[in-house]
Amino acid sequence: MTAQPKAENTEKRHIWQVLGPGLITGASDDDPSGIATYSQVGAQFGTSMGWIMLFSYPLMAAIQEICARIGRVTGDGLAGNMRRHYPPYLLQGSVLLLLAANIINLGADLGAMGDALQILVGGPRMVYIFFFGALCLGLEIFMQYRRYVNLLKWSTLALFAYVATALVVHIDWAKVAYETLVPTFHLDSAYTLAIVAVFGTTISPYLFFWQSSQEAEDEREDPKAKPLRQAPRQAPAALKRIRIDTYLGMFFSNAIGWFIIVTVAATLHAHGVTDIGSSTQAAEALRPIAGPFAFLLFALGIIGTGMLAVPVLAGSAAYALAEALQWPSGLARLPLDAKAFYATIGVATALGIILNLTPIDPIKALFWAAVLNGICAVPLMAIAMLMGNSKRVMGTFTLPLPLTLLGWLATGVMGAIVLAMFLTWGS
Repeated sequence: MTAQPKAENTEKRHIWQVLGPGLITGASDDDPSGIATYSQVGAQFGTSMGWIMLFSYPLMAAIQEICARIGRVTGDGLAGNMRRHYPPYLLQGSVLLLLAANIINLGADLGAMGDALQILVGGPRMVYIFFFGALCLGLEIFMQYRRYVNLLKWSTLALFAYVATALVVHIDWAKVAYETLVPTFHLDSAYTLAIVAVFGTTISPYLFFWQSSQEAEDEREDPKAKPLRQAPRQAPAALKRIRIDTYLGMFFSNAIGWFIIVTVAATLHAHGVTDIGSSTQAAEALRPIAGPFAFLLFALGIIGTGMLAVPVLAGSAAYALAEALQWPSGLARLPLDAKAFYATIGVATALGIILNLTPIDPIKALFWAAVLNGICAVPLMAIAMLMGNSKRVMGTFTLPLPLTLLGWLATGVMGAIVLAMFLTWGS
């Protein structure tokens, strides 16, 4: 994600320099709300759903690579390309749904961070929520772009807390490996809804907008880089970097989700705790079963992942709205040069904080956010596929056949899952 002073040359760059938008996008997917989903799945079904993280990985990686390619080839994010090539109602509807879902997720994530710090040190939850919101907002607005991107990249290391948690509890790794590699299915509404929840967490619209916009912004910030349509010689190195970055980032994301499911299954599910409503409830439940060290790691991971996810949620909303309305946008711009863009980040974060002052149940709110994400994801994935295969949009850089097939498979699977969600509604 960091803008480079020289033209892209993946082979001569350190892996940490190659990693950027893909790594940050993948890691931000494991936000406190995602942790709550994985915890509930592990508590309710044990390790029998570990396979879903393996199955969803190539689908998630494919659609994210496609979005990243669109940003790097055209020099515009997903919303900017939708504005240019598709009817306004598609863009307007998608952006409105994205804003609503992101604000709900922001509120839930900030609430989980406040809860996590409260159970660690005590004190007033709302003060912590306001502090985390203000800290994320201040860093996003005032920190120099390259430094801020590096901070986000280093923040991904917080997710290793869940690997460490898995290593300090007793786990039957042979059983885990078998149930990860050999899928099991149950034709009941609870199992179906759990699959819906996991896919809604791993394949989410804000990830599409964020990664495509970050690829476009990185290109603008590199004085020697240009949109690939204008500079085809840069394509081999740029597309190779995108592929490495995206597939490693999404692998990291799903691996962490898998470790959370396994840890909670080996502790809470094994001791009869099958109902977890939030990430902090999972952390608290771990303390008497797995010990204070596992509890501490799990709780600190919630705060660390929240510090990564909140800026991405607010930023993706701002990128989408700014590109839709043709406002100056980008985290590399000074605040006075992109007032509306930064105002959107500020308003989204503030509304997330305010949600925690209302009587709205955050768990129910997250359910509705998942519904909105599901409704929004399928048409957005279809639009991304059409864009990626359109010479009008991509010039000579339309998607290769394997990526096209995998992208349409991901779109079809997501559509089937959303249909399943409606068919099992209320059952």
